[in-house]
Amino acid sequence: MEVLNDLVGYSNRKIYQNTDWFSFTLDSVLLAEFVNIQKTTKKIIDIGTGTGAIPLILSTKTDKKIDAIEIQENVANLFRKTIKYNKLENQINLIVDDILNYSKDINNYYDIVISNPPYYNELKKNISKEKLIARHEVCIDLKSILKVSKKILKDNGKLYLVYNSNRFLELISELQKNNLIPKRISFVHQDKSYEASMFLIECHKNGNPGMKIDAPTIMNEEKIN
Repeated sequence: MEVLNDLVGYSNRKIYQNTDWFSFTLDSVLLAEFVNIQKTTKKIIDIGTGTGAIPLILSTKTDKKIDAIEIQENVANLFRKTIKYNKLENQINLIVDDILNYSKDINNYYDIVISNPPYYNELKKNISKEKLIARHEVCIDLKSILKVSKKILKDNGKLYLVYNSNRFLELISELQKNNLIPKRISFVHQDKSYEASMFLIECHKNGNPGMKIDAPTIMNEEKIN
């Protein structure tokens, strides 16, 4: 069922979702808030934007133009309605395409790449196609996302990701292969008594060594509906 919800924490933004597919969760909100947009930033892209929570939040932080790419046309159409409802047609550019195809002729272009990528490499049964593609490595995997990010980022451009803590070492290894240097990390906990379930990371293309570990990010267990 299609619904129009408040974007949690942002009273001036609403978002269309379909309850039969998937709802965005706090990881997207935390990632958008983790992103540092500077005055010199010009080009931003969100890879796998889904229903658009990340660009919506970013639009409250900056007036820079934001590209948002989504491979699923039906999901993108929902986000298109959100863009129109919030009157953001002049700021958010929705691209319906596979990032692997879109990036073929793009090199050293973006200042910031953002992605809440699929976490799981083992496929689950009995879930919607939309959720399967959003959360499982069906259309794209971690290695491909990092290769694309390296290609389309400007030198010293920033990559922002939120990822499953179980795959932390795998991500760090793949980042090193692509010369995407981790510069800032925050581990995400449900509360202070829980181990980290996710982490937020900022990487710089061809950046200098040196990384800061931020204070942990604490979130509640409630899903955004």
